[in-house]
Amino acid sequence: MRKRLTGILTVLLLLLMSGQAYAAIHVVRPGETLWLISQQYGTTVAALAEANHIANANYIEAGQRLDIPGQSQPVGRQTVHTVSRGETLWLISQKYNTTVAAIAAENKIENNNIIRVGDKLVIPTEQEAAPVLAPRNFSDSELDLLARLVRAEAEGEPYRGQVAVAASVLNRVDDPRYPNTLSGVINQVSNGFYQYSPVLDGRINRPANDSARRAVQAALNGEDPSLGATGFYNPAKTSNQWVRQQPVTITIANHVFFR
Repeated sequence: MRKRLTGILTVLLLLLMSGQAYAAIHVVRPGETLWLISQQYGTTVAALAEANHIANANYIEAGQRLDIPGQSQPVGRQTVHTVSRGETLWLISQKYNTTVAAIAAENKIENNNIIRVGDKLVIPTEQEAAPVLAPRNFSDSELDLLARLVRAEAEGEPYRGQVAVAASVLNRVDDPRYPNTLSGVINQVSNGFYQYSPVLDGRINRPANDSARRAVQAALNGEDPSLGATGFYNPAKTSNQWVRQQPVTITIANHVFFR
């Protein structure tokens, strides 16, 4: 019996010493492509597509988890956080130097504002966590413009919906498909279409209210109830078929958010 136990311990020790590992996981960020991810990990688009059974290498979604072939990380690096009273996803993300979106994606959380005391959350590892974006240096006039847009688009919506609208605009700034400035995103006209109707009809010229300003600040602090969305629409007010065909991230009150 003693010899058998010794043998088992020896095998376990050898496994630990050999650095047994599992494949690295990458959580897709808005704007990322398989090519960008392949460059980050020193692999190829074909290898990523094969490892993840991706039929169309030109289509991946933000929040999607990808196995990275040829990459490894030690067993046991996974961190589990038990939610304490008064904690929010944003506070937890700051503690572990990650993002609300990364934690929500890792734990399949649909509503970032609802976590319960005692919940056990898996914290993305260093390789899983979203890359830190360059500091945003928006001018006061740009932030006021965003707050005015939030009021025009989401006045009457719940506060969480207002934060989601602000976050979705910031997500566009970070997405290479759109202009890389706040004013550029908000005032963009694509193929003759204004991206935000308040810019077209003048509602954006109304001054921002306190709720909209607080929502903008929350989004700047990393809160993103939109779950990485880059746009939104009210199904009762739009006939635009393009937006209705985009992948939905979440519905908050009257707004459907998409990426």
